[in-house]
Amino acid sequence: MNFLERRKVLKGKNTLDMIPKKVYKISDNDGLVTIHIPKFKNKILVKYLVPRLKKPEIKLKLDAFGSQVFREMDGEKKVSDIIISLREVFGEKVEPAEDRLSKFILNLYDGGLITFKEITGVYDG
Repeated sequence: MNFLERRKVLKGKNTLDMIPKKVYKISDNDGLVTIHIPKFKNKILVKYLVPRLKKPEIKLKLDAFGSQVFREMDGEKKVSDIIISLREVFGEKVEPAEDRLSKFILNLYDGGLITFKEITGVYDG
């Protein structure tokens, strides 16, 4: 699914009603999440080049807010449910929660780090 098709699916949707899903594997170190993004997706490069690299993936470290959001993304919870759990954990620090989380989720989506359950294809770069 290309960018324009994905945008068309999202155009009429409310971000708070959507269900985000992780695209890449994550690790949890010291309470902060690290996203592991492979440098190459091409099968030939992955087979021959990646084993020779010292660092075959890019590691993106998130802050406490982003880490909590990523932990809550299980492919089942809506964004509105994630907001409720963020308010329980962070209290007033997260306000205005709806705006902050909506922008954060859309930035993750635009960067290809997540997709939504409502979109049939997985983000393909």
